[in-house]
Amino acid sequence: MCTMIAEQAEIDGSGKGTNGWFTVRQVSVSYDHPYHAPLEHALNIDFVDEAQGPGARVAVELTLESARHLVQTIEAVLAQAEAGGYQERPASAEPR
Repeated sequence: MCTMIAEQAEIDGSGKGTNGWFTVRQVSVSYDHPYHAPLEHALNIDFVDEAQGPGARVAVELTLESARHLVQTIEAVLAQAEAGGYQERPASAEPR
């Protein structure tokens, strides 16, 4: 049975696909049937730039445990970056 659990967000970053690097503008996160992972349900993350077509996509399918570990790891790295004063500022805020 499909869970129909899904969220989308606008983001700003880069991803590397089969044709090289591309700008990432959206992320779709769902907990539903994966396409490839041998699981009934998985956390599915798709980083995309829809304006560039289907080639501008990076997909990840994770177990719940792996997804939680990823979230903890991301939070730990961000905390270290903030503690070290390494937050990125918008280009308009950069000193000249």
